[in-house]
Order: sequence, then C-alpha cells, then structure tokens
Amino acid sequence: MYTKWQSNVEKHRGYIQTHRFDASYSERYAALENTFIKIAEGKGQGDMTETIYKMDTVQKNLLDTFLTGRNNALMFSKGNVGADGKPTIVDPDTNRPIYISDGLIPQVEAFASKYAYNVLTINTLRTAMYALNEKADKPTGNTYLFICNERFWYDVNKVLDAELAQYHTDGTYLWSMKANDYVAVGAKGFNTYNWAGNTISFHVDRTFSREFGFEKGYAIAIDLTGDKTNAQPPIALFTLKGGDMMTSYLKGPGGLTGLESGEVSTPVAGAKRIMWGYSSLALFNPYRSYVLRQI
Repeated sequence: MYTKWQSNVEKHRGYIQTHRFDASYSERYAALENTFIKIAEGKGQGDMTETIYKMDTVQKNLLDTFLTGRNNALMFSKGNVGADGKPTIVDPDTNRPIYISDGLIPQVEAFASKYAYNVLTINTLRTAMYALNEKADKPTGNTYLFICNERFWYDVNKVLDAELAQYHTDGTYLWSMKANDYVAVGAKGFNTYNWAGNTISFHVDRTFSREFGFEKGYAIAIDLTGDKTNAQPPIALFTLKGGDMMTSYLKGPGGLTGLESGEVSTPVAGAKRIMWGYSSLALFNPYRSYVLRQI
C-alpha cells in the first residue's frame, strides 16, 4: 500500500506599524486646568451644583484618542507594503518610509468565505456555522465569534427571539409579573447561539456601523477555537518589547503644569504630550473565518 500526504504551505507577511498622537496646550491652560475642571463639574458654587458639561484632562483625552486610533488601525487599516517589502508612502520631509500593516478586516476579507444575504434568518447563521465547521479540526465543540454592526445585531436578536418562541417556553426570561401588576415581556438580548454542538457568540461594535453603515447588516465570523497542538491563539497582537505604549513630552516655559521651572526644549510657553507605540495584529488562520454582508 502506498500513501502520499500533500499539504499547502503559505507565508503571510505582516509588519508592525507606528501609532502616534500629540496634544499641545499653553502654560496658562496647564496652570488653570484643575480650576476649569472644578467649574465644569459644578464644584465650589454653593447651591448651584448642577453639572453643565464635563471637562476631561489633556492626558485623559490623549489616552482615549490613542486607544481609539490604535483600535481602529488594528481593525480597519489596509497595508501599503508591496511585494518588494517597500511601502508606497514616505514622509515628504525626511523621506522616511511609513509602514502600514493590514488590520483584522482586510486579513479576513482576503481569504474568508463570503455570503451575501437579503433577509437574515436562522438558516443564515447555520450556513455560516456549517461553512466554518468544514474548515475546523472537529465538527463539534467549536466556538465562533461574530463581530457585527448594529443593524446585524438588531436582526440577530429579532431572529433568535422568533426562534426561541417556537419552543413555547414560559420561563421568566420571556415574561415576568412585576410588583405593580405590570408584565415585562421579552429577553434582554441574546449573546450566544448553540446549535449542533457548536457555539456562536456575538459582539456588536459601533465602529462597524460607522464603517459599513447603519442600514445594512455586516458581520465577520472568526473561529476562536484554540489550537490544540501548541496552544496558539487564533489572534495575536505583536509589538516591540516595552514599545506597545509610550509617553514623551516637549516642555516650554511653565513645563507640564504651567508653573514649573527648569530646562525647556522650546521658547513657546506651553507643552506637548506625545503618546505613541508599535503594534500589529495577526489572524493566524484567516481561512477559518466568514463574512456576512446584507445586500
């Protein structure tokens, strides 16, 4: 007897990109920042304690901006590196190459199975699960994550609500009598769906709605079943050691607080906070993913 094993070996080249965000402010603002925040929170005004608006610190706003920008880049960015290993854009002043890596969505859409639907049904979810099972190690015991926009999330809850009603159950998750004799009907939501020995979990992300619209459903399904042989995670974040998030400062007269003395780096009365870091996301098996898009 003669047996021949064949396999297809591929290399997916990825790059680590830089994320940087700056925040500049004057020395006068830095000196009075705490005072401005107290006024915004309604403190020290006697009986007039109503909060009109909320004012955050420069450092908090910079951190929120950095985390949001990095998250969006790791999710949506499209790589700009050609087959020769050179990026297509450079810094116009220094001629320094600017590397951009593929985010999760481009990695998925390049290799995933795709399904266009008109109206979401329970069979649509089962079709996606069956397609993912074909590429899984085992037909059962798999866990799939659906990351979706708000329209898809709305349709999923509507579909699963109708599916659950077919079982004619009357548990408290469908209705309950309140103390005031009013009846609360319905479930809070459905975050998982179990069928044929496999599990689908749902995660709604508003950035998907902004990117793909609020009117048509969109979702990507990723196999989160870990590799049983070497415990490799399905998705991993790569960075340089100690370089995932760093903070730098440029001080002028007044320094970071507006009232500091000492050496300065610029004659401009103020300061600049810089938050930056290196990161890249890798989906190790993009073939074990699925894209659902409403037409």
